[in-house]
Amino acid sequence: MSMAAASAMAGGADAVRPPAKADLGAWLAVAAGTLGALMATLDISIVNSALPTIQGEIGASGTEGTWVATSYLVAEIVIIPMAAWLERMLGLRTFLLVAAGLFTGFSVVCGTASTLTMMIIGRVGQGFTGGAMIPTAQTIIAQRLPPSQQPVGIALFGVTAIMGPVIGPLIGGWLTENLSWHYAFFINVPICAALVILLLVGMPHRKPRIDLLVEADWLGILGLAMGLGGLTVLLEEGQREQWFSSSFIQTMAVISGIGFASLFAGQVMARRPIIKLSLLLDRQFGAVALMGIVLGMVLYGTSYVIPQFLAAIANYDSLQSGKIVLLSGIPSLIVMALIPILMRTVDIRIAVGGGLLIMAGSSFLDASLTIESAGGDFVVSQLLRGVGQILGMIFLSQAVVRSVPPEDAGDASGLFNSVRNLGGSLALAGIATLQDQRLWFHSRRLEETLSANAVAVQDYVGNYSAAMGGASGAINDISRQIAAQALVMTFNDIFWIMAVGTMIALPLVFFLRPLPQGAAPAAMH
Repeated sequence: MSMAAASAMAGGADAVRPPAKADLGAWLAVAAGTLGALMATLDISIVNSALPTIQGEIGASGTEGTWVATSYLVAEIVIIPMAAWLERMLGLRTFLLVAAGLFTGFSVVCGTASTLTMMIIGRVGQGFTGGAMIPTAQTIIAQRLPPSQQPVGIALFGVTAIMGPVIGPLIGGWLTENLSWHYAFFINVPICAALVILLLVGMPHRKPRIDLLVEADWLGILGLAMGLGGLTVLLEEGQREQWFSSSFIQTMAVISGIGFASLFAGQVMARRPIIKLSLLLDRQFGAVALMGIVLGMVLYGTSYVIPQFLAAIANYDSLQSGKIVLLSGIPSLIVMALIPILMRTVDIRIAVGGGLLIMAGSSFLDASLTIESAGGDFVVSQLLRGVGQILGMIFLSQAVVRSVPPEDAGDASGLFNSVRNLGGSLALAGIATLQDQRLWFHSRRLEETLSANAVAVQDYVGNYSAAMGGASGAINDISRQIAAQALVMTFNDIFWIMAVGTMIALPLVFFLRPLPQGAAPAAMH
């Protein structure tokens, strides 16, 4: 099934037949959609390399800092399935103009934030409005470009989807080091201004259909927000709040439970559920969704953890960390150019399986870091990770559209995007918990190996005291070394878990069915 057909099925009455040949206005509309998607994907990771600096200025701990990334992803999960309905109700141009305007406003909120709460509010707003711009870019390509020119639009969108999260840390790092971390958010203001101009020039206006408000799956929308929001808070804060001994965590569990119950109720009661969960019962799509979760975990987990490690252990600044994260984008761009050939010649099971194996191998390489490790130790793993991610992302995207009936293509696309972001959200929440637990565990184990009466310890304290003038300094130095070694061991645990998790998902490739021979590639994010 072609991309245009998928979009037509997903768009219902609003579907537009592509013209025989795209005019200037059509290409301006495609540019607007691509720019909006680039901005949205860029802001997923633009804070990662600057996060240590941001945490210090807004008074957030290392584990609390994961909220800056997680809140954006959770908001995206909620809005992406709603994009098709909002587009039908408001019209494509109005919808994107509203999203761009609100995204600018929330970016300013983030850029002026002085507290963690204010930053989270801004990031949630960014996620809601930015996430809305991602699937609409695909719709513009399908509606405004003829089939003969759609591959160009697909390629533009593919590069955007790949490079946005990859160049985000580099741009954020450069702005942080040369200007201020605030400009990692303020940069969206001129981009949004250009986007608005392109939308006004390149896209026609359509009268809103407010009557569609009554058709919305409000139970599902509320349930999705409450369920995922409550679950994310529970996972993020559970360790610090001593889990279910805390009334706050108990409340979050209840909210999450009510939310998911409402989501399931919407599946039965709504004429058109916000997320068509019944698609997960299909053997192939269910397997694709599970692998999508794993892909999201590794994609967003590693782009968050690597800058944290380099800042804490190697004393890298934001720009240096961003350059290391960028390495994974180099092979992604090279492989992206080969994707049409690979789709015709390589079985999807081999491609996805190979991608998952490469991603697992890259994580295993990063699971043997030491206190001396620096950016150079991530070069090989990052290059491998870039190859694995593009193979997994592109081929799984094709499997999503091919595994469901044409009329369910739009729902399948939204659900796949949501579960992939859910994987990233769960990874970041899990990383926060693991950092707390494993840091404490490794610190205690290292302390147990250092007896105060041991000859080596006594000699170290004596030599340090003689050189620096005081035993207290020696004890503090030992404590710092223990903390640093425990942190390295914690990061190794995180990479090891990501590697093992990817390997566990590997057998799911046997549920995939080969792609149709000669079928045109379908674009997805």
